[in-house]
Amino acid sequence: MPTSFNQLTLIACVTGAAQGIGLATAERLARDGMQVLAMDFSAERLHKSVQALQAKGLAVMAAEVDVCDRSSVLKALFILPRIDVMVCAAGIYNDAALLDLTEEAFRRMLEVNVIGTFIPAQEAARRMKPGGRIVTISSRGALGGTRFAHYVASKAAVIGLTRAMAMELRPLQIAVNSVAPGFTDTPMTRSAPKEMFEAWEELEPSGKAATPDQIAHSIAFLASPETSFITGQTLFVDGGKSLGGLSI
Repeated sequence: MPTSFNQLTLIACVTGAAQGIGLATAERLARDGMQVLAMDFSAERLHKSVQALQAKGLAVMAAEVDVCDRSSVLKALFILPRIDVMVCAAGIYNDAALLDLTEEAFRRMLEVNVIGTFIPAQEAARRMKPGGRIVTISSRGALGGTRFAHYVASKAAVIGLTRAMAMELRPLQIAVNSVAPGFTDTPMTRSAPKEMFEAWEELEPSGKAATPDQIAHSIAFLASPETSFITGQTLFVDGGKSLGGLSI
């Protein structure tokens, strides 16, 4: 079980790492040889997940973090000698028809999905050397949809934020990119009624949801040193559904 990070191995941070895409990403980066600080708001769930990864011999440590609270993020990052990779995977989703959507729900979605991406990314960039990589998690939902206008707005904002950060950080040789997953089989999507989940799957070109591991593979690609010349891009990982067309 790691108790500290050494200076010779790449160090990655992953927010939203207690479950779903964040957890799969933490495991994938650790299997790729990185030391990983797994960060999440849910302390109990996070520690269980990290203990499972440590039992596999992976160099992963846990930090309870509220990504919307800068002091909480700073407390977690303080233990690190530096940051090479930051993956901003924390986010929320809930369903609401446009005419029923409240300002409170809209603000909360923006706070977690946008501010909760901005703060960890900004603080990571301040601790990165040339060659650092930041990967945000947007969504195919940024292209539009029904019954989740607040989510669409938040994920479109993440794409815009990613491009703006990439432009400002390119003189520092820090790459910033986004992965935009389509419908993915996670605890969040599984919280929907079974019949709704199955109906969503039927709308996918492949007839099924992506797995968190498939999304993590794309995140790991953008997090690798070999891809540091790619910046400001959004990679849609959705089986081709974002292409549109009558066949989909």
